[in-house]
Amino acid sequence: MHFKLLIAFVEDAKTDKVMDAARKAGATGATVINNARGEGLMQNKTFFGLSLETQRDVVLFLVEKHLSRSILEKICDIGEFESSPGSGIAIQIDVEDAVGVSHQIEKLEAVVETEL
Repeated sequence: MHFKLLIAFVEDAKTDKVMDAARKAGATGATVINNARGEGLMQNKTFFGLSLETQRDVVLFLVEKHLSRSILEKICDIGEFESSPGSGIAIQIDVEDAVGVSHQIEKLEAVVETEL
């Protein structure tokens, strides 16, 4: 079985919604890294040296490759990445190998067979 790693940089307030949507689209779990910050095209505003940006979370999903694009699109929709500039981004990366996922493979095989 082949996997993709989806990495989403999400506004803190939208993390739970993004995780729920990804699970409904086929993700079997996620890892959340809290308190990330970033900067896009426009520099962040400050007020007496304090940043006025919203807090971000980094959400990592290890997903089956056939399900990855639909999960990525669902993350994008719920996170409003395309409709609201600065709300976040998501990317996918090929995974060469993974361990510790054998308990998920049994479930994923059935899901992938019905999808294909």
